[in-house]
Amino acid sequence: MLDTLDAAAVGRWCASGLTALRRHQGEIDELNVYPVPDGDTGTNLVLTLTSAQQALAMDLGTLPEDSTTAHGHALRLLARGALLGARGNSGVILSQILRGLADTLGGVPTVAGRALAAALRAATTAAYAAVARPVEGTVLSVVAAAATAAEQADSDDLSAVTRAAAGAATRALARTPEQLPALAHAGVVDAGGRGLCLLLDALVEVVTGESPPGPTPVARPARPPLTAVRETGSPEYAYEVQFLLDAPHEAVTRLRATLATLGDSLVVVGDGGSPAESTTWNVHVHVNDVGAAVEAGVAAGRPYRISVTRFAERTAAPDAVPAAERTAAPGVVPAADLRSVPAPGSRAAVVVAAGAGIAELFGGEGATVVPGNPSTGELLDAIRATAAARVVVLPNDPDTQAVASAAAREAHRLGVRVSVVPTRSPVQALAALAVRDPQRRFSDDVIAMAEAAGACRYAEVCHASREALTVAGPCRPGDVLALVEGEVHLIGSDLVDTCAAVVDRMLGGGGELVTLLTGADAPTGLAEAVRAHISQRWPFVEVQAYPGGQPHYPLLVGVE
Repeated sequence: MLDTLDAAAVGRWCASGLTALRRHQGEIDELNVYPVPDGDTGTNLVLTLTSAQQALAMDLGTLPEDSTTAHGHALRLLARGALLGARGNSGVILSQILRGLADTLGGVPTVAGRALAAALRAATTAAYAAVARPVEGTVLSVVAAAATAAEQADSDDLSAVTRAAAGAATRALARTPEQLPALAHAGVVDAGGRGLCLLLDALVEVVTGESPPGPTPVARPARPPLTAVRETGSPEYAYEVQFLLDAPHEAVTRLRATLATLGDSLVVVGDGGSPAESTTWNVHVHVNDVGAAVEAGVAAGRPYRISVTRFAERTAAPDAVPAAERTAAPGVVPAADLRSVPAPGSRAAVVVAAGAGIAELFGGEGATVVPGNPSTGELLDAIRATAAARVVVLPNDPDTQAVASAAAREAHRLGVRVSVVPTRSPVQALAALAVRDPQRRFSDDVIAMAEAAGACRYAEVCHASREALTVAGPCRPGDVLALVEGEVHLIGSDLVDTCAAVVDRMLGGGGELVTLLTGADAPTGLAEAVRAHISQRWPFVEVQAYPGGQPHYPLLVGVE
């Protein structure tokens, strides 16, 4: 039984919580309001907390030169790691919950019950602030209930307060279907709230000494480092080493000298912090002795997000790497992610894309493409890789918008101005990029892109993965669902007929241009059949069709 939460206990809590999330990952993924096959809340939480654990594991054991305690330092490492690895709304909210805990407990010498209660209240405030339009019946309600119960316990008994918070969270989770009709119709509780309950239960286990139930699952293996073609430097060095580094300026001066003797193509760029303070640096060098390069980083400060690339052979492009493998190691920085100092006035666009065909379309528009379901850190890496002073980000998915906003805030700290255009579908991003004009003021260009995206209505067609009650009626596994602006509008049995019907419904409200993006599993001739239907039914409407290659959705439709 613990009387206080020390740094070791923080580490055990992270490990226990991650084990619990992995054990229930599939279950949480299944807690979808709509029966579409892309539920990933459990996966996003696992990847986010994995990044947090990696950040904690990379700590050198030295405390910063301020009033931060050992447990506060550990919590801040977790919060920072979670932020950079955050995926989806659930991951961003979890990172903010950890941030609230870290900010409150960092300077508290002893984490007793009342201190934990205050930290949970701060975590609740941070979680609500992370959401543009807070909705009750979600993880927000669950964390708020935990904080209230902890405060009402009014005790310095850490175990009593922890139990009270976890118990209230479980009860609040059970009430989420009463607060959100969509959950009640689907017969599920909130997925993010379920994940938070697992983490609070893990905290109870750490504080009370109880063993977690069930066997510990085997952790998924990390993807080996990517290899790539040499972009600069002489051919005598076989490896590219990159990492982020938290270190003071004088230590980095010594690091530059050391790395210069080991290889070439040395680039060390800081985030503009004060010379009197520790700063985050991006380090890039070509070497033969990888260990010596990393050891030099360790001697200078705290290296993390380490990436090693071998030039000897070239693998498939990142877009060709299966999604499961791309997300298995959230701390790996893509090998081509070379930073430089942003040129004043320079602009770029970063677009999130799931599907090789869609990625090719965006690349043709001059955008930097990030694979689907990115972490905050991966988006931040892409923003910095553009070497532009002003960047527009197109997330193309409602669940990625919070991640994009978090990356934009982090980029602002590094002196890069980032605006997020809230695109919810790739077809909206295509409309936005079509009106981009580098001759306009950046703010005016962002407004024009947002207006173009908003004027593009979008639809998604997929097969139901489970039985559910939708706003269009009940559906069964295998039924064809047509979602317009995120809501199920049609339920059919034939894919082509349903695709044609949803296009008719959308064009009934007006439209001059239809964009069709066929998915990876689309049957041959789907786009041609829909195009023929439009030509016959709507002869004055222009149609553009492309192979998108997106998963889950045989057809994406945009109407402008």
